[in-house]
Parts: sequence; C-alpha cells; structure tokens
Amino acid sequence: MRVWRSLKALGCVALRDGAYLMPASPEHEQALRRLADECAREGGSAWLMPTRSRSAEEAAAYGRLFDRSEEYAALRQALKEANRGLATLGAPELARLRRRLQREFDAVRAIDFFPGEASVETEAAWTDLGRRIDRLMAPDEPHEAKGRVPRLDAADYQGRTWATRRRLWVDRVASAWLIRRFIDHDARFKWLARPSDCPKRALGFDFDGAAFTHRGDRVSFETLMASFGLDADPALARLASIVHALDVGGDPVPEASGFEAVLAGARERLGDDDDALLAEMSSVLDSLYAHFLREARRPDDKGGAR
Repeated sequence: MRVWRSLKALGCVALRDGAYLMPASPEHEQALRRLADECAREGGSAWLMPTRSRSAEEAAAYGRLFDRSEEYAALRQALKEANRGLATLGAPELARLRRRLQREFDAVRAIDFFPGEASVETEAAWTDLGRRIDRLMAPDEPHEAKGRVPRLDAADYQGRTWATRRRLWVDRVASAWLIRRFIDHDARFKWLARPSDCPKRALGFDFDGAAFTHRGDRVSFETLMASFGLDADPALARLASIVHALDVGGDPVPEASGFEAVLAGARERLGDDDDALLAEMSSVLDSLYAHFLREARRPDDKGGAR
C-alpha cells in the first residue's frame, strides 16, 4: 500500500495490476528506482523498463493516459465552494485556506506532465480566488508604484511619527520592526482605520500614496531597506524574502509558513492591540535576524564567510 501510494503521488498511471507508466526523465527514473529498491528490501521485486512509442498515434495515446482533467475539475469545484464562504472568514482562516488550496493545486500541477486547457482554466480560477483573499485580508493593500527608490539619510528621520493601516499583517509588522530597529529608534506609530486618516506630518508606509510603499517589484519592507541603504545586510535580505513571499508571492521560502503561523496566532490572541502585536512579533523578528546573521557569518567549507 505504501508503494502504491508513492506511485500515485509521483503521477504514474496503471497499465494493469503491477505495471505502471510515467514519462521518461532522470528525476522520474531516480524516484522509481528508490521505490524498486524499497520493494527489494521488503522481499519483493521490481523492474524498471524503458519503452518507446512506435508512432505518433501511440505517443498521443500514452499522453492521454496522463490526462488530469478530472483532478483539475475537482480542484475548480473546491475553489468555487471556497469562494462562497470567504467573506465569513477572518485573516487566520483565510491564510490557512490559501495554504491548503495552494498545496492541492501544486500537487495536481506536479503530476500534470502534459498541461492543457484544464490547467489554464484552473490557474485562472486560482489566481482570481487568491486576489479575492488578498483583498479580504488587506482591503487597503497598496498597489505597485513605479519609479526609482531615492537613497535617504536616517539621521533626518529621527523621533518621527510613522503611520500605517491597523490590524497589522506581514509587511506592515515587519516594516514597523525595521523602522524602530534600524531607522528611527524613537519612532512612534499610529495605526490607521483608513489611509485617509494619516496625519499630514506623519510618515506613512504600506498604503497607496504613502511615503514608503510598494515600489516596482519591492514590497514596503524592501522599499524601506533600499531607501535607507539596508539592502546590503544579508540577514535583512533573508527576512525580506520571507516578507515578499508572504505578501505578494514568488519563490517559496522555508521559514515563511512558520512566521505566518506565529503571526496569525499572535493576532488571534491579542485581537486589535497592534502595539502588543508589534512588541511580540519584534521579538520573533529579532530572533530570526540573529539566526540569519549568524548563518551569514559562519565560515563555509572553503574557509570563507557565507
């Protein structure tokens, strides 16, 4: 049963009992060889045999065996059902729902060796649902702005009032930590019900029209780093990759899901107290920064710094 489940997870199709087919590739061969070795260790036997199609018609027939239309249809139905109840969910539930559906979508895509129209339709449905989740989790989330990021002197930004949207989430809580830790140690924060409530003398961040917000492909945390010359810090760069992945997506980052879970739990416990949330998450960010800094300074195998 364990081997059968592994074959199914790899995307093999059954030709008959005990005979499975999958497209040839070095990665697939390695995975199947590991399963064959496991069978041998358990006292069984397995053979890996390459096969070639003898005609275009036979190649097409092999390809049709890997049709994932049913899996995609089931996933689109799950997305449709999830869409109906989004408005009733809070941010932690929305985050958990997104992670679960992302895993299901990724699992189907991983075994879709011959993508077709079904994959295009499902990706469009997933993108639409993701955007709606983003709007519900952060209705005033900033849009990307164009233009270069000017270099600023932190000495000119001391003892200031900084303002962002209340109910802090990833980019805002990380940006507030960055401001107080590296830019303005005496920073005061104002949490806004609406971006339009921002006082004229306050420095806004992470909303449309703010002094520091999304710029090009940078999220607000990365814009602040670039603005104050912090982008050469390797530990901050590691933190920035977490913030970027959780805020706008992109390459997966191993620590991102753990950070998101801690933030969601803290917000669940502390409710609307953004000052308490910032204090708690600042400790988490301090610890992550210290860990990443130690890794960056650790000598590699060749005697240099990593």
